[in-house]
Amino acid sequence: MAAVVLPVTIVATPAQATPPNIPSYSTAVSRLNSLTVAAESHQSTYDRDLFPHWITITGSCNTREQVLKRDGSNVVVNSSCYPTSGSWYSPYDGATWTDPADVDIDHMVPLAEAWSSGAWAWSTSQRQAYANDLGGPELWAVTDNVNQSKGDQDPATWQPPRAAFRCTYARAWIQVKWYYKLSVDSAEKSALNGMLSTC
Repeated sequence: MAAVVLPVTIVATPAQATPPNIPSYSTAVSRLNSLTVAAESHQSTYDRDLFPHWITITGSCNTREQVLKRDGSNVVVNSSCYPTSGSWYSPYDGATWTDPADVDIDHMVPLAEAWSSGAWAWSTSQRQAYANDLGGPELWAVTDNVNQSKGDQDPATWQPPRAAFRCTYARAWIQVKWYYKLSVDSAEKSALNGMLSTC
């Protein structure tokens, strides 16, 4: 009798649910106060293609797929690294999804925001590292239409609809700005302070 060949599946390690290296409240306050406050600039020269993103990370898995594996529950992927099952909890709005097509990978500090806060001066390789950063709280698996409503906005004009998450959101935002030495504008800093007051 011929052997039965089963499809290749790779089961991800247990979900972390949230990205790594989100600072404590006190560290976030300190880091926010250390950031350069400056008006945004160079917006007219922004182009998303200046940030090469969703690069291959390992095997056939790109950055998006790595985040889906990292932050989902019971995620199973096929040989192309695309999830065939699993569930994803979106902390921005509290929704849970079982179809990866309903999930976007959000850049906590959007690429356009990073550009106008200092990334315009970076090399392409620095922008690629930023756009694919799995080591900090830059990439989040969230409900697609919530991510689309955020767009390129900073906390002065957009905050997660789930108020209970705003403390964590501010701490993650501040960490990304601090780690990459990006500036904040005054309205953004004021909004971040307001969000930290909910911690």
